[in-house]
Amino acid sequence: MRYIFKTAYDQDIRLAKHGGHVFWYGVLMLVLVAAPWLFPEYWLAQLTFVLIYSVVGLGLMLLSGFTGLFSLGHAAFLGVGAYTQAALTHHGVPAPIALIAAGLFSAAAGVIVGLPALRVKGIYLAIATLAFGFIVEEVFARWERVTGGNAGIHLSAPDVFGFKLDNDVSFYFACLVVTVLATLAILNLLRSPTGRAFVAIRDSEVSAQSMGIHLARYKTLSFAISAALAGVGGALYAHKLQFISPDQFNILQSVDLVLMIVVGGIGSVHGAFLGAIFLITMPQVIALGKDVLPAAIGQAPGLQGLVYGLVLIAFVLFEPQGLYGRWLKLRTYLQIFPFYRRGMFQRQKSYLKSDRLK
Repeated sequence: MRYIFKTAYDQDIRLAKHGGHVFWYGVLMLVLVAAPWLFPEYWLAQLTFVLIYSVVGLGLMLLSGFTGLFSLGHAAFLGVGAYTQAALTHHGVPAPIALIAAGLFSAAAGVIVGLPALRVKGIYLAIATLAFGFIVEEVFARWERVTGGNAGIHLSAPDVFGFKLDNDVSFYFACLVVTVLATLAILNLLRSPTGRAFVAIRDSEVSAQSMGIHLARYKTLSFAISAALAGVGGALYAHKLQFISPDQFNILQSVDLVLMIVVGGIGSVHGAFLGAIFLITMPQVIALGKDVLPAAIGQAPGLQGLVYGLVLIAFVLFEPQGLYGRWLKLRTYLQIFPFYRRGMFQRQKSYLKSDRLK
């Protein structure tokens, strides 16, 4: 088992805690860089979707996993970024500038949605974000002059200052760069005073306010950053599909995003990536399973929704820490075997609870 003896305060805020992190993440980056030559075209496209959903998942993880604010309308921010990217690139704006604008417009929408978070929480906040999602979807459908309405709108290949990303490999590398930058930004944010304030609000609003943390400011900031990342992911999503319509950003998309962070492991950066892998690969697994199952089951409508629901229930009941929590348990088991205790990760009872502000 690895023991880390800390001799300086700087060791607490290092991105890489030890040499093993540097080695394994370096290997992962080498694999991702070499992916276009290692995987066939289909799986490279799926990996691109994993990167796009990881960016969105990082934003939702910051909001729900690290700040404790629940959102059921995050697909609306995804749509704001996608339609902003489509509108700006249609008028000849270079893709990188349009991408930044998509993030800023989504962040502005996040500030608007974050205002109700100052007075409502829990299920009421979820209802408020759900209502926002319905409103935005209706705006996309009715504002035909900009969005094309229910007929949708087509996008061309992204133009990076004269260089066209018109093939899968070049667009994959663009998504990889954006994902790496977003990941580094979130990791640095979480080890900053702002990130610690987010976690303090999640654990106890009363305690956070007693330490001088401005609840309204940090809640709104969390919504804005989360929405900005969702907008950036939406812009990449629009270019990948090259066609967007309002029904792509409905409540089912929002539920998929929530499912992604819960299954991946809420409250961990790794969980955003594991959840994105689950969200992209699960439909493929279900499609393969249809060939094995009896026709009465395999061809039944709603099979995918049923499987998703059962998976979510199973994780909530038996593995609330998600896939990343399961990996931590497996790693600990291998490190301290045969001294692993069965109840080592058993959920603790809470004997003292601080009520949130009324």
